Parts: sequence; C-alpha cells; structure tokens
Amino acid sequence: MTDFFSRHPWWLLVLAVVGAIALISAVLTLFFGLGRPRRMALVARPPVGSEAFMLAVSGAVNAPLMRGGTARLLNNGDQIFPAILDALREAKHSINFMVYIWEDGNASDQMIEALTERARAGVQVRLLLDGFGAHAAPMEKMRALQEAGGVIKFFGPFRFGRLTAAYKRNHRRAIVIDGETAFTGGAAIGDKWLGHAQDEDHWRDVMVEVRGCLATNLQSSFTQLWANLTGEILVGDEFYPPNPGDDQPGGEELSRHVNVISSPASVSHPLRTFFLISLDCARDSIYLTNAYFAPDVNTRRVLEERARAGVDVRLLLPNHHTDARIVRWAGQAYYRSLLDAGVRIYEYQPTMIHAKMLVVDGVWSIVGSANMDIRSKELNQEGVIGIMDGGFGAEVRETFLEDLEHAREITKAEWDKRGWLARCNERLWVSFANQF
Repeated sequence: MTDFFSRHPWWLLVLAVVGAIALISAVLTLFFGLGRPRRMALVARPPVGSEAFMLAVSGAVNAPLMRGGTARLLNNGDQIFPAILDALREAKHSINFMVYIWEDGNASDQMIEALTERARAGVQVRLLLDGFGAHAAPMEKMRALQEAGGVIKFFGPFRFGRLTAAYKRNHRRAIVIDGETAFTGGAAIGDKWLGHAQDEDHWRDVMVEVRGCLATNLQSSFTQLWANLTGEILVGDEFYPPNPGDDQPGGEELSRHVNVISSPASVSHPLRTFFLISLDCARDSIYLTNAYFAPDVNTRRVLEERARAGVDVRLLLPNHHTDARIVRWAGQAYYRSLLDAGVRIYEYQPTMIHAKMLVVDGVWSIVGSANMDIRSKELNQEGVIGIMDGGFGAEVRETFLEDLEHAREITKAEWDKRGWLARCNERLWVSFANQF
C-alpha cells in the first residue's frame, strides 16, 4: 500500500477520490430514494366524503378547506381551446398564463393573437413558461406580445452553474383571467392537443375550467412562482377580486375542495401524502387515468391493498402511443404485482392519452398537472385540486368509463406470455424510477 501511494502523485490520488465520490453520489441519486419513508400508512381510514376525511386531507397538506365555485370538465382540444380563447378575449384586468409546454403551430398562433390583442387593450398579460418544456416556443412570433406590453418569463432555463436547479421543472398549469376564471389540467399549447383525439397525431386530454374561489386558488399557484422568479408580488383586486364570480354560470356548482401546491423540498412532499390519503380511504372504487405511471412503493402498496379489500381499482394508462416509452416500460414492471392483487389495468388504444384524473368512490375527484410518478411528487412544481362533489365526481367517473370503451384490458394470462426481452427492458428502466 505504501508503494502504491509513493508511485502516484498526491494530486492524482485526490482526483481519484473525488471521482469515486461523484460516481457513488450519482448512483445513489439515480437508483435510491434517499430520505423517503419506506412505509407510509394511515392510522385510520375515514370514509371518503365524511367530514373526517376532508379535515384529514386539508390538515395533512396544510391547505384550507373551501366551499363554492364551479368546475366544468373540458374534453380534448375541440372543447379546451375555444373555452380558453373565449375567456382570454373577455379579460378586463389581468391574464396570468402558466403552462409547461409551448410549441409553434396553429394553437400557438391563436393564443398569441388573443394575448396580444388583450395586452394592446391595456390588460396586464404575464406568461410563465418552463425553460425545458417550452424551449421550442416561437419567440419571434411572441415579440408582438412583448411589444404590446406582455411579459414573458421562463422558469429554470438551462444555464451554466445552475444545472441542479434546472433539473427541477415547473409542470404546473394555471391560466387565470381576472382572478375569476381559470383553467388547469393536462393540456398545454401545441397542435397535438387540437381536435378530438381523432388520430395518432392528436392527443386525448382533459382540462377543467373553474370559476370563483377555485380560480383564486390557481392564481396563488401562479403568483407564488412569479414572485420568486421576477421579484414582482401580484396583489390587488385585478388578481384577487373580493367577489370572484362564484355565482357565474359555466359548470357544476361545487360543495368542498382543497387546492394543493407542491414544490420540491428536502422532506416535504404534500402530493405524496395527498394521494395516499385519497387512495387509502376508498371504500368502493378507484378510477385513475394518468399519462405517466411509475408510482412509488407506498402508492403501489395502497392500490394493491385496496383491491384485495374488494375496492374496484382500475387504471387507464397509455399503450405504445406515448412520448415517454421508458416511463411506460418502468411502470409495466409493476403490472404483475398489481394484477395479482386484483387491480384492473387498461391501455388506451387510439392515441396518446395525456389526461391526469382520479375519482374515488364516485365523489372525490383530483384534477390538475400531476402525473403518477415520483418526479411529480418530489421534483416538479405541481398543482392539483381535490373536489368533493357528487355531481362533478359523476362527470369524471362517466368520462373515465367512456374512455375505457377505447381501451384494452391487460390480463394476467396475457402478461405472463410476454418475452424475456420485454421483462429485461422493464427491469432496466424501473431502476431509474426515482427520476421519472
């Protein structure tokens, strides 16, 4: 050992140690969820819909339990884009527009035109895009919006010296008009969201139009990031009106709801707790649609336990029509265990399904930007709304069942027949599940 050290210069040994530490750190980061509780469990399961349940979800994520407002489910681009454009054109004071993806095309042109017209009319227009998801945004076309007074900012652009910060993305959707009308869900700005999911080039997706105090909640998810990014703190009636239009028509009038804003932190991951409570308290049914399914161990355990307890657990996921095949392969590594527990798994056939919806026992619905993966719960900026309402829950449930008519169920017999190459592929990519 002495000869080894004497034959190599000290600086080379230092570099070797630094390299070894870097390699070990990279492996730990990629393959292990350090700091995550191995097992999370509720001490009680209050029935979904009960006061105890609502207080539990509200208290666990430190979000107020609110009443009132309306919500309207919008299916695919044929409903989504006309609703958003109509609301933008009616803006009188402010438009705060936050999406993850913005791509050039017809959808982009329509949005830019509407935003620019409102900016020229004196409406305050702020556009917050993700530095990665919107890297292809047509800035030349957006110059007219900036010249009209609109402000465009990018969250976490890739810059030398800030690569670790760039790793955490802003995945929230919040399009808020005058603090009274707002939109959230899975869609963003790109031509693949146009139409009615009629072919492989047009995605199946869902947005929710909310009015009243729910719009105020979405305003908060925008202003929080905007303040930290620009230093500009948005206050006043043009953003938070004293009477935010709870009585406006345009959707199912709601009873109670909770808005959850999630930001990356070392120990606090409210979405993880929020979803676990929602799933673990199910008595009758769990219907989940999600585009990116690679859940953590506790989510998988709860889904399996609820299925074994007789709950009707169904998952609607993408088939090979997906823009993230490695996430799909990673999620498929869990299919056998879920199927053994009685979970029913369906894959949507016509095109990419990008919707993010959950309805529990037909009355508790969760909509918003979050995927069912570890990245959404621990790394991304996300926002979801939990809505306790029988009418809206029935609408979400019916939408889920209609989508099942265009899906194929995966059976255990079929799954066992897949080849060894597919199994190896799943085992490879599930190793990276902490990054998805």
